[in-house]
Amino acid sequence: MLTTIYLLLGSNLGDRARLMQNAVDQIGARIGRLLRASALYETAPWGGIEQPAFLNQVLEVETSLAPEEVLRIILEIEHEAGRVRYERWGARHLDIDILYFGSSVMDTPRLTVPHPRLHERRFTMVPLVEIAPDFRHPVLNKTNAELLDLCKDGEAVVKVILND
Repeated sequence: MLTTIYLLLGSNLGDRARLMQNAVDQIGARIGRLLRASALYETAPWGGIEQPAFLNQVLEVETSLAPEEVLRIILEIEHEAGRVRYERWGARHLDIDILYFGSSVMDTPRLTVPHPRLHERRFTMVPLVEIAPDFRHPVLNKTNAELLDLCKDGEAVVKVILND
């Protein structure tokens, strides 16, 4: 059975755009077919830690894998990109979060879906609304567009145009 999932990519160390494009390629090869990708957005870091700005992007992917298997592969892709977890919300070469896994709701020691803070963060909601404005949060019972309208996060989220 195929499930449509939404993933958030972020990077604020190294060649951010290249790291994220490599992650998109790896996700397509190892997790499932890429259906849509938002633009890249430059965003302020979250969590109050002094660090460089992030690039963020949301992907819509169709997968036949189970949530825990997707998480395992995501962690491998992050590690291969040089991710080392020193501090929560710290700088990183690559971060990939599962935002939605279809309409599934789960809370295990390793994975919570939908992502518990997605609706609180403009850097997540803006690219998510770009590609899936009408997708309904299975717990909050609001569309992504409605959640963005309600989001209290005032940080700037700026679309980036890259020159190849």
